[in-house]
Amino acid sequence: MAYYLLCINELVTRCYEMKNLIKLIKLLIGGWLLVALTSTAAGAEEAPPVLDSGNTAWMITATVLVLFMTLPGLALFYGGLVRAKNVLSVLMHCFAIACLASILWVVYLYSFAFSDGNAFLGDLQHLFLNGVKGLNGGDFPETVFVMFQMTFAIITPALVVGAFVERMRFGAVLLFTALWLTIVYVPVAHWVWGGGWMSQLEPLTQDLAGGIVVHTTAGVSALVLAMMLGPRKGFPKNVQPPHNPGMVMIGAAMLWVGWFGFNAGSQVAANEAAGLTMLVTHIAAATASLTWMVIEKIKTGKAGLVGIVTGMVAGLATITPASGNVGPVGALILGVLAGVVCYFACGFVKDKLGVDDTLDVFAVHGVGGIMGSILLAVLGTSTFGGSGVENVGAQLKTQLIAVGATAALSVIGTVVIVFILKATTGFRVSEEEENEGLDKSVHGESAYSLD
Repeated sequence: MAYYLLCINELVTRCYEMKNLIKLIKLLIGGWLLVALTSTAAGAEEAPPVLDSGNTAWMITATVLVLFMTLPGLALFYGGLVRAKNVLSVLMHCFAIACLASILWVVYLYSFAFSDGNAFLGDLQHLFLNGVKGLNGGDFPETVFVMFQMTFAIITPALVVGAFVERMRFGAVLLFTALWLTIVYVPVAHWVWGGGWMSQLEPLTQDLAGGIVVHTTAGVSALVLAMMLGPRKGFPKNVQPPHNPGMVMIGAAMLWVGWFGFNAGSQVAANEAAGLTMLVTHIAAATASLTWMVIEKIKTGKAGLVGIVTGMVAGLATITPASGNVGPVGALILGVLAGVVCYFACGFVKDKLGVDDTLDVFAVHGVGGIMGSILLAVLGTSTFGGSGVENVGAQLKTQLIAVGATAALSVIGTVVIVFILKATTGFRVSEEEENEGLDKSVHGESAYSLD
């Protein structure tokens, strides 16, 4: 450009010198051609993707955090909420699900979720992780992406455990997990994150970390499963309180810490967006926790430990889909709404519907995830300090379609799976096994020994 400007200046100053005019024209043409050719060459040679060690380190860390949410976080959280004679069975469920989901993810689930396929399901090009090498299209290894997404496939069916604790056969738990991941989870993951039809809507479906893919699927399926399984013996009048609130708090604290990998890790980069995502995640969790505590104090006269940590989980579930769109103000609003709506949803499911969703999976995760997925269309606008939402009406329509389709698949898929379970492994433990507790009757062990 500097060369070109010099040529123009020379032309102006010597325009009256005819003997130099031809020479200047040649110089101008030559300079112009040189610039054009250089620009073309630069555009044609795009730099290949280069591994970013910082982003790679962050994604590895986020992956560890998400696995930490299930083992030991969710296992301890759920384990403390049940009766002492069933705590080991809950730990066993979470651990076995983690192992089974990992193997199935490698064999075919990753391929179905994140290969090209069609608008509804991926194909088998990555069967047994065939062709998974190099970078993932960004700047960190695809193997890290595989592992990161695997941790999501682990925790989602593990969340459903809370709906059937103390009364479902262990073999049925494993078969349910395998079938549910195949029929429900993986298709939705492909729809939203794998290039499926929800990612092709206009505007695009917004679900940064799984309000739709994780919490809607798990919550709705948990409600259906609890309805078809039937309540625990003694429900609702003779249900015992959590046997170990201290364990509940420890598990919940692990979930809170791990959730930063869940949400901020979904930005797939160590950048400003990940920092904001981490911030709004924390704000929503803290706000929902205190909101739940205040409501419980007003309603019962007591502020309980189990209540305050349950409110925290509700806030985390609610902010998850919106964490890539909302700002601090939006996070505060979602936190308050999560504390209020999820609190009363727990009572509604058990008292009004009469469904023994034992550990409130639908009321906390389902309601929270659905609410966050829908409200991001409003709170993700610049009016509330958010970003990424320009047309509230259009975005709201997209979110409602995505949530509705996901809920429908979750209902249908779960019903089909239950009929398969009844015809194969059996569904529910015997009355004798339930009375004795699953720790002893199913696993032959006890979580506690006072000898």
